[in-house]
Amino acid sequence: MTGTRTETIPLVDETQLRLTIGEPEGAVRGGVVVLHESRGVTSRTQAIVEALAGEGWLAVAPHLYHRDDPEIDDQTGEDEAVGRAAAAISGESVLADSDAAFGVLADRGVTSDRMAVLGFDLGATAALVVAAQRSLGAVITVSAAGVATPLAEGLPRLLDVVGELTCPWLGLYGERGDPVDPADVDRLREAAHASGRVVDVVVYPSREHRFDADEHATVQPDPLDEGNSEEATKMEARSRVLNWLDAHLR
Repeated sequence: MTGTRTETIPLVDETQLRLTIGEPEGAVRGGVVVLHESRGVTSRTQAIVEALAGEGWLAVAPHLYHRDDPEIDDQTGEDEAVGRAAAAISGESVLADSDAAFGVLADRGVTSDRMAVLGFDLGATAALVVAAQRSLGAVITVSAAGVATPLAEGLPRLLDVVGELTCPWLGLYGERGDPVDPADVDRLREAAHASGRVVDVVVYPSREHRFDADEHATVQPDPLDEGNSEEATKMEARSRVLNWLDAHLR
């Protein structure tokens, strides 16, 4: 039975980076770096890491707030603290933490063409920044914001980076309640084609933002666990994510 563990490794900037890791029971098919939402590495993020490991992927989630407010990684945190930590994220910090996570995958023999980065919300924006500057096998994002205006002062706007993508991109959005304007989704999709990479941007009609979960539920369902959700959209999104990994990490 797969599970998760947390390790701490030193970085060159003399900070300590925590990583939540999901290890497959059998052979490692490839690796996925999971970049968390604005509330940090929550139980939901851990469930995603564990579910990916159950599919044979070595999954690693770096705790991106370790420099400024590490406690947000351990609990939901107050809105003010979450906002402060999210605003402090930068392209440089995201790349440094992602590189450390990629290093864990490389140490297990995973080559860059068998590595992917997957992100949700804030992590989705960060994932596109990473995929524009690192050679990878695939990138998957759920509700990547900051399209025309940077999501944080230290992050670029996504329209300025998607044309440099190094790998196939699967982008998922919900039509209703999503923080990204549908017109911006269209602009982002068009700009991404300049990269020459395979691009599949899907907008699910009549679905709320974070269609993969019930935001008000006490226990969040795992979007990669088909058994926890009967909604067709969630099942279809789950299949798209896993199929994208299967198709591009070979």
